[in-house]
Amino acid sequence: MMRQSIVEVLPEDFAQGLFLGRALSPQGPCVIAIRAGTIYDLTENVATSSGAVARRNFAGGRELGPVADGLPEGWRLIAPIDLQCIKAAGVTFALSAIERVIEERARGDASRAAEIRGQLEELMGTGIRSVKPGSEEAEQLKAALIAEGMWSQYLEVAIGPDAEIFSKSPVLSSVGAGEDIGVRSDSDWNNPEPEIVLVCDAAGEIVGATLGNDVNLRDFEGRSALLLSKAKDNNASCSIGPFIRLFDDGFTIDDVRESEVQLTIEGTDGYRLEGTNRMAEISRDPLDLVAQCLSEHQYPDGFVLFCGTLFAPTQDRDTPGAGFTHKMGDTVTIASRKIGSLENVVTTSKEADPWETGIGDFVRNLAGRGLIERI
Repeated sequence: MMRQSIVEVLPEDFAQGLFLGRALSPQGPCVIAIRAGTIYDLTENVATSSGAVARRNFAGGRELGPVADGLPEGWRLIAPIDLQCIKAAGVTFALSAIERVIEERARGDASRAAEIRGQLEELMGTGIRSVKPGSEEAEQLKAALIAEGMWSQYLEVAIGPDAEIFSKSPVLSSVGAGEDIGVRSDSDWNNPEPEIVLVCDAAGEIVGATLGNDVNLRDFEGRSALLLSKAKDNNASCSIGPFIRLFDDGFTIDDVRESEVQLTIEGTDGYRLEGTNRMAEISRDPLDLVAQCLSEHQYPDGFVLFCGTLFAPTQDRDTPGAGFTHKMGDTVTIASRKIGSLENVVTTSKEADPWETGIGDFVRNLAGRGLIERI
């Protein structure tokens, strides 16, 4: 259950913005909007977040009250997407590229990370930060790294022409603000990944943005890139929210490009870690990442795209040289000035609430409420 109120998870200028979200009511999931500081239930007009985005149907609805009063009793926020596919881009920042190579060379062993990090920064840190992926300069850097015996599959997607685009999580499986987020119980080296999440319609037009936590298991992916799916797609391992801030005159793609994403981790042991993800340092423009999603694929119900993260925690938590890893009960807060705040508490994927409402149950619920034609 959310520890924060609706006001606390929204940006300070929420009264000037337009927001789309979802809430779970006693009757089932509802589509909600915030306009001019007031919450509206849109479900009688459009029963899915996907449909609202496709039809740009954010007006009307049943007034629920001012944001300050929160949701009706018995309602709670859930992830603001439903039928959209959940995609993610990886290795889109130079720092995260270096950290992925560290995982690979350490074979998932955190104790070797500090030594390897120093070697890699000396050999390629400046070069990888300065080249445009897919450019002639990037090809020259690639050739030089191969000659040094330093090439890696992670550097290929960091500076090569093709971005890493993968499916993060199944439709309807993401958790929202205030819910527990899951880390595999057999992972010993892991971290949150605070990211901007773009919200797109079927044609690939970006209609807004939200926040996400693309939980990263450094030990699993470090042992083999073929374990990516096992590392990324687990129960409760994808968090999205709190709301989608829709584009308008006061919030545009340029705000996304210039945004900073703040991360705070607070442990029950008194541990605290802070970090910042600056979108200005991304190596591929968000529009390019969206285009690469659509180059050979279609998403008839739309899709969302995690843009990747600059953040890779190297601060030791317990063992010197071992860096950071989660402990159960960590509170992870991801915040951005114009989008809001997404807070989740870490548990294991085994202990998190099981994912039980799939597409079949979702559609049956809407049908039982007479909403099937409004999907």
